[in-house]
Amino acid sequence: MLHLLKLSVGPRDVAQLRRIQAERAVSEPPLRHRTRTVPRRRAEILEGGSIFWVVAGFVQVRQRIMDIREDCWEDGSACCGLILDPELVPVEARAVKAFQGWRYLEHAEAPADVVAGTEAVRGLDKLPPSLRAALREARLI
Repeated sequence: MLHLLKLSVGPRDVAQLRRIQAERAVSEPPLRHRTRTVPRRRAEILEGGSIFWVVAGFVQVRQRIMDIREDCWEDGSACCGLILDPELVPVEARAVKAFQGWRYLEHAEAPADVVAGTEAVRGLDKLPPSLRAALREARLI
């Protein structure tokens, strides 16, 4: 299994990413992310791989990639469509420097899913978002 790592350009937080994707899922089904380059390791990705979204400098959520298809941009030019499961799964946040395009992410290197309620159990949900972000960046949480 292989994953993709991608910057979420535009949304300031996961809630905004969720809203944008919900609108796209209704207006332009199926939910997909268009990209210029077709992953050469398609078969490995389709064995259960996900796209891990970097939002505001941190890997924060992932979505399962259901299919990889030929697609086209609004102007009719060819591109690749990554068909996504609409569920955004929270993962352990990890700081990531900016990059262009997408990167392969080996399964062993991928952040683990966050179990529901984990942050509340540890009391982290009571900290201000800016402090949580600073702690994540320092890799303390």
